[in-house]
Amino acid sequence: MTIRKNFLLDDEIAKHLEEIAKKENRTQTDVIKSMIEERYEKYSIQEKLEAFRSIVPMPSGSLIGKSVQSIKAEMGANL
Repeated sequence: MTIRKNFLLDDEIAKHLEEIAKKENRTQTDVIKSMIEERYEKYSIQEKLEAFRSIVPMPSGSLIGKSVQSIKAEMGANL
């Protein structure tokens, strides 16, 4: 599904977007989409690292009897 969004950009930012799109031979929409996805991926990786680091100091054997789903639920409650 595609959703239309309207944004207001300063003249300078709008010109930069146009220049980037021309240099990369892409549409302005594609440039914006890729920039958003890059930023989203960065935050996603950070969240995963934080979640991993939160379970690393656990003593050995502390995961016995737990399912992946229950661990995810516990991590979600702590974030």
